[in-house]
Amino acid sequence: MLERLKEIRDDRDLTQTEVAKVLKISQVQYSRYETGLRLIPVDKLVLLANYYNTSVDYLIGITNERKSYPKQK
Repeated sequence: MLERLKEIRDDRDLTQTEVAKVLKISQVQYSRYETGLRLIPVDKLVLLANYYNTSVDYLIGITNERKSYPKQK
């Protein structure tokens, strides 16, 4: 999972600070998520999945499919 967070951030040319702002946390806190020093709360995973238009499953390494799931009505 840790590689996925950095990979998807780098693919979009974003800094840790920019992603941290989306999550409303500090850059240091986000860095701890990427390095594995802290677990990411589920609500932050959902925010990241929505921000990157992907699925939580992709972010945590369950699938290699980057596309998000269809939205429920």
